[in-house]
Amino acid sequence: MKSRTLSLIAGISYLIIFFAAIFANFFVLESIFNNPLETIQQNHMLVRFGILAFIITVVFDIVVAWALYELYKSHILSNLSTYFRLMHAAIMGVAIFALPLALVSTTNEEILRQANIFNIIWLIGLFFFGIHLILLGKIIVKPKLIGFFLIIAGIMYMIDTTAHFVLPNYETYSSIFLVLVAIPSIIGEMSFSIWLLIKGGKE
Repeated sequence: MKSRTLSLIAGISYLIIFFAAIFANFFVLESIFNNPLETIQQNHMLVRFGILAFIITVVFDIVVAWALYELYKSHILSNLSTYFRLMHAAIMGVAIFALPLALVSTTNEEILRQANIFNIIWLIGLFFFGIHLILLGKIIVKPKLIGFFLIIAGIMYMIDTTAHFVLPNYETYSSIFLVLVAIPSIIGEMSFSIWLLIKGGKE
């Protein structure tokens, strides 16, 4: 397959992941954490679409992993980078199993328990995703600035996951960690997806 085609596949898949993840996280998961029982009982279709959105992110995560491997398979780190992204996708797939169980739960405590199980497993997956981004940042020869932000984003993902499990008062600093992860991640990954769509594979 031509490099240009692979770049377009990776770029489009990245955008699908972005929009699906934003919907699933900020419209569905946050709603569950803020109003567990009300969300499950009165907005159960929203939750079902949120679960579907998470599944879509896993599917296209695998597509991105394949496309990026094909694009950069000549690089010594490409195999390792792909394995870590696939591991993240697999862990994310396991985490999703907790959410349908929330749909049949009848108390706030049960619903939050399933949502927290999802979150914990997902956080572990993000640690592996962080390693993937660091390796990807090293694989990308140009544009170097995007590679730099991918490396920083990967480091921040790993630090955030570690902080969740190490700091007993993580919630006190959660907003700070969110900013530290979100800024380099959005800049790096969004810029990379746009670059793949516009210039990727042309050289």
